[in-house]
Amino acid sequence: MPKPSRTLIPKESRLTEQRNPASKNLDRMTAREIIELMNREDRKVAAAVGKEVPAIARAVDAIVAGIRKGGRLIYVGAGSSGRMAVLDAAECQPTFGTPPTLVQALIAGGARAITQAVEGAEDDVRRAERELRTRGLTQNEIVVGVTASGTTPFVLAALKYARGRGATTVAITSNRRMPVARLAKIVIAAEVGPEVLTGSTRMKAGTAQKMVLNMLTTAAMARLGHVYENLMIDVVLTNEKVAKRALRILAEASGKSVSAAEHALRAAGHNMRVALVMLKMGVEASEAKRRLAQAKGNLRVALGEMSFKF
Repeated sequence: MPKPSRTLIPKESRLTEQRNPASKNLDRMTAREIIELMNREDRKVAAAVGKEVPAIARAVDAIVAGIRKGGRLIYVGAGSSGRMAVLDAAECQPTFGTPPTLVQALIAGGARAITQAVEGAEDDVRRAERELRTRGLTQNEIVVGVTASGTTPFVLAALKYARGRGATTVAITSNRRMPVARLAKIVIAAEVGPEVLTGSTRMKAGTAQKMVLNMLTTAAMARLGHVYENLMIDVVLTNEKVAKRALRILAEASGKSVSAAEHALRAAGHNMRVALVMLKMGVEASEAKRRLAQAKGNLRVALGEMSFKF
């Protein structure tokens, strides 16, 4: 009698899709045990990101150089990775006062995919190319593909198109030996290992992506002069909470009182840069604006705290 055949399951090469031995009994654990396990696994994320610091720094330098030449930072992603990219891009304008087009995010499936799954979206390679083509991609752009698996067709197609246009390509992934690494000039691969819930890359891989994205935009905007010391000098005054924060920032940066900061901000037309020059240099708004124009917007130069260096 012949032996029954056994179907062999091919070995999964993507770390993010492999099973985590520590969580094989997840459905039998208590709430406390699950949380403690997740916490232990999450501790691995910062270490994995830390190993990628040199690559992240190279990406920041590329972003700064590209933006100074008139380029844009464009994220591309699908599913959870795309949503993470959308979140980071959306935060740049209010945090750093940048134009809404400077940091963009393309998510497979469009706006609807931000709040719900869109069937087949991550496989739509034509849309990826079309989205970048309509944006008139140039060699000054930096296109960052965010894909935990490193195999997402939408992201791969976007990076291939961007590379063909001469743009700088960057990959953020949790699987180094995947197709995305061959398409990106700079590869940031924080290999966090298998997830507690197998294949759910919104977990450790998503946390790593958030950390890397935070680093890219915060470091780049600081290098571009959108930060004074460690203060958000270009924060957009969108509500009462932020308006009060702006006064605290001005008072802290200038050493003046909050009331003095309020007076200067009003006289500056609610321009925090102008207000800070007024407070620190003891000049009127017109003179503060002149100094900033002469310094080409560089706040440190306008304040006489450093010589002009582009």
